[in-house]
Amino acid sequence: MITSVHIKNVATYDALNGVQIDELKKVNFIYGANGSGKTTLSNFLLNPTDRKFSNCTMRWKNAAPIQVLVYNKEFRERNFGKGKLNGVFTLGEATAEQIKIIEQKTEELKTIKDDGLQKREILTKQQEEKAKLENDFKETTWTKIYKKYETVFREAYGSHQKEPFKNKLLQEVSSNNAQLETLENLTTKAETIFGEQPQRINPINSISFHRVLEIEANGIWKKIIVGKADVDIAKLIQRLNINDWVNQGREYIDDKTCPFCQQKTITEEFKTQLESFFDETYLNDIKQLKELKQEYNTLTQNIINELNGIEANQKSFSNTKLDVDKFSAYLKTLISQNTTNNELLNNKVKEPSRSVMLLSIKEQADLAAGLINQANIEIKKHNDIVTNFATEKSNLIKAIWKYLIEEYKTDISTFSSKKSGLEKGIENLEKQRKDKLDEYNKLNAAIKNLNKNVTSIQPTIDEINRILKSYGFLNFEIVTAQEQGFYQIQREDGTIAETTLSEGEVTFMTFLYYLQLAKGGISEESVNNERVLVIDDPISSLDSNVLFVVSTLIKEIIKNVKSNVGNIKQVILLTHNVYFHKEVSFEGLSRKGEKPQFWILRKNNQISTISPYGENNPIQSSYELLWREIKEWENNSGITIQNTLRRILENYFSILGSKRDDVLINKFSNQEEREICRSLLSWANEGSHTLPDDLFIEAPDGTIVRYLKVFREIFSHTENIGHYNMMMGTNQETEFTEQ
Repeated sequence: MITSVHIKNVATYDALNGVQIDELKKVNFIYGANGSGKTTLSNFLLNPTDRKFSNCTMRWKNAAPIQVLVYNKEFRERNFGKGKLNGVFTLGEATAEQIKIIEQKTEELKTIKDDGLQKREILTKQQEEKAKLENDFKETTWTKIYKKYETVFREAYGSHQKEPFKNKLLQEVSSNNAQLETLENLTTKAETIFGEQPQRINPINSISFHRVLEIEANGIWKKIIVGKADVDIAKLIQRLNINDWVNQGREYIDDKTCPFCQQKTITEEFKTQLESFFDETYLNDIKQLKELKQEYNTLTQNIINELNGIEANQKSFSNTKLDVDKFSAYLKTLISQNTTNNELLNNKVKEPSRSVMLLSIKEQADLAAGLINQANIEIKKHNDIVTNFATEKSNLIKAIWKYLIEEYKTDISTFSSKKSGLEKGIENLEKQRKDKLDEYNKLNAAIKNLNKNVTSIQPTIDEINRILKSYGFLNFEIVTAQEQGFYQIQREDGTIAETTLSEGEVTFMTFLYYLQLAKGGISEESVNNERVLVIDDPISSLDSNVLFVVSTLIKEIIKNVKSNVGNIKQVILLTHNVYFHKEVSFEGLSRKGEKPQFWILRKNNQISTISPYGENNPIQSSYELLWREIKEWENNSGITIQNTLRRILENYFSILGSKRDDVLINKFSNQEEREICRSLLSWANEGSHTLPDDLFIEAPDGTIVRYLKVFREIFSHTENIGHYNMMMGTNQETEFTEQ
């Protein structure tokens, strides 16, 4: 059964919105004037694959299309334009027992189909639920994972679309065996690997403080260096504690002049005693002292220069691995300690007899060396990443996905469990549906085989001829053609009658043939096929008597469709004839089954539109249709509003109330109101009996509103406001206001 039709961008249906017909039921009535788009609609339902209908769509219940049999002008031309008709097979040469067997099997087939459709409906719901589950999961993973870590892990995602991202996440659940790492580690690695391609970093030269620390620890700095004690002058020098003073003065002894008193007191013996006092041991100690001091100064200055270079270089390097702030602090302390030691060393050299304690730079040296070593460890890690960049990047991506699936483990597990359950249910339903389909096809083949044995085109001939004779068509009938499986129309004298039939006769014959085709089929196998009937204006060129016959035949079909009897599952009837619409849609006492649906198809400004009325029949009578034109005047062009007003006034006051224009005008209490009424009647009569000029073609909304208001007041002043309210569908006086 067709559930909805959307037709646009063809004929009078505009390209933007077109016409949407929703909630089609078993029986549907569409009323529309000639040229409103009915035939275009029926042609689309007949041949939806035609290229001109490329923008049109229709939907089937349970997505299960069946045969659509359309009656319209094209049907008549297609079937009566070749001098003969295809035979229609129906159950004819069959015994009551054979027909009963076919009917039983057909009912079984219907039950199987209904069961299959029910399973398909459940299957569709399961598939929709699965699609919703996957879509919800896709949206939540996008928000809770992708967006949350997009800034740092974007490059690891691979795809930046929702569906591929969701699929990748599920794939990693089953395949990812990476070791779980912390978010901090992953973020740090990502900054290196996902940034610009990393470049190799040169390691920082390590600094050796070993020799400097050895010199610092030498005992000579604490040793009191003095001359030989057994020399005569030793007692005086030691008593006066002038070892260093005398030793320095020795350098100034020249000939016999004393460098201390500037007298000629220096004798060879005195020189000998001085040399004996400052013996070889003393001289060796002094030599060692000076050499160690010089070495210490050179080493420490070189180390400090190198450390200063490291500090300057690492400060200017944006990707340094050295803790430069700590390094600078340690270096500053080391330089200060070295300055103090230099002063102590200078003092010791000047005064060897003094004992000095050097400040140890070991602690600062160890701290600085430790920072360099730690930096070199990080540099090695970095350089290892550079060396194995592709491998490291791949490992990082795996580690990131491992972290993501672990963080979202509960949600993934819940989703997978629900999805697995739905997939099992869907698989089971698909198997059940396939089994039903196999069962259906097997039984359907059996029914078709039975039909071959009992179907015939003769019952169609008999039924059409019976109807023709019943309704006075006595001068022609249909007979079998010489070519097997075809009909011809023959007059009483035996001549073929297709070319001499009147328009009404052809129309009636065509429709009778269509009805038989609806009940049977062109082949034996298609007799019991389910179908949808689309009937487009079947009463053109028919007189009123035949119109009644056609409506009666259609109502019988509608009754069976509503009762779910037979192979016709849906009827869509389109007509422009108000009387026929009212007659064919009249239910009388037969109100069982699903209620029919009603629409009115209109064409305004060369564009087709449709108005739904649900189960309420909008066509009650011609008089009520006139009132509807007034109620819905804003949806129409306004050109015919004058004629509509005149016809209502004439029908109600002249025919029903026997009141002419003068009587109506005199009902108003003052001259102004009488002039308004006279103007209205004059305007209505002029518009209905003369060709409209530009003024009426324009149909200004303000003019229409003013006269509609006076129109209502005619009923009010003549004490007929109750009739007005009834026809307008309101219990209050309807006021028209100017826009």
